[in-house]
Amino acid sequence: ILLGLLCLFLLIGFITVVFLCEYKKYVISMLKTSQAMFLFDIGMSYNCRENWVALSDSLYQVSSEKKSWEESRQDCLQKGAHLMIINSREEQNFVNQFKKYLWIGLTDSETDGIWKWVDGTRMTTSYWNRGEPNGGRTENCGEIRFYDSENSWNDAPCSIEKFWICEKRVSP
Repeated sequence: ILLGLLCLFLLIGFITVVFLCEYKKYVISMLKTSQAMFLFDIGMSYNCRENWVALSDSLYQVSSEKKSWEESRQDCLQKGAHLMIINSREEQNFVNQFKKYLWIGLTDSETDGIWKWVDGTRMTTSYWNRGEPNGGRTENCGEIRFYDSENSWNDAPCSIEKFWICEKRVSP
């Protein structure tokens, strides 16, 4: 009986591995159609315990811990990604759905009042909440704060620990 149970568990394990491999192929094919979907434990080139979400031609990951803006940026870079750059209303509405205060890849630490993305481009489209940015030289990093509003951006001190969102572009 014990040998029979062992064989049954091995068979179930083998079927599960085959299913997950087929699921991974399906998810990758769906990415090519630019549909938003959740990616759970498919591996790709990342740690299998990490969850990535796809939207258009990027993958996004929300952290499960809090860090400063710079530490958050470094975490994204270590994953071959960067803090999220928001270039469209679609991305803005997407990030608000997480319902968390999140660091994004926006800062004016180089020149006060000149907001730039982590890739060096100037901010051209903005979703600042009413009265923001308002921190002057003490609040130099951008965050999603007022997520129940489309205009959810806030400037905050970069040293405060918050969750963050990484973005990685996917080749079509």
